[in-house]
Amino acid sequence: MKLQIVFASTREGREGLPIATWVMERARAHGKFEPELVDLKDVNLPLFDEPQHPRLRQYQHAHTKSWSAIVAAADAFVFVTPEYNYGMPPALLNAIDYLSAEWAYKPASIVSYGGISGGTRSAQMTKQMLPSVKMMPIPEGVSIPFFRNMMNAEGQFVAGEMQDKAITPMLEELWRWTGALATLRK
Repeated sequence: MKLQIVFASTREGREGLPIATWVMERARAHGKFEPELVDLKDVNLPLFDEPQHPRLRQYQHAHTKSWSAIVAAADAFVFVTPEYNYGMPPALLNAIDYLSAEWAYKPASIVSYGGISGGTRSAQMTKQMLPSVKMMPIPEGVSIPFFRNMMNAEGQFVAGEMQDKAITPMLEELWRWTGALATLRK
């Protein structure tokens, strides 16, 4: 099963890529997924600009066709997201809005990071939005408060005890839902 780890921050000076790398390493070690890191900065979608509604899949732009192929190839997702102004990053909302059928019947979990709240408001906002494209947001996730305190001198993320304990059950539950929703994706 193909798991895409979608890193949602696109701004200059972003600091969360080491967290997405950690999720990728943990998913690989979990052994039940074929993980792939998808960086929304590299995807580089403009604000939604398709003339037709995404449900029609009549895409006009090369960037949309490329994004469609990336998302369609996945069986499940982990969104690695910071919290911006008490909510989800605009790039993540935009990326989700671009498509419809490609997201359907796929589970998603969220790894959020930030200051004292650990990005939980971003996670909750994202979870509320996902069912509108027929995704199944699972309750298990990982929250990383004060994430800068978990970066070592080389700029790598070093998970705390709470995060280490949370990620394996999250991946296990995500794997269960991926299998359970497989018949709906066919």
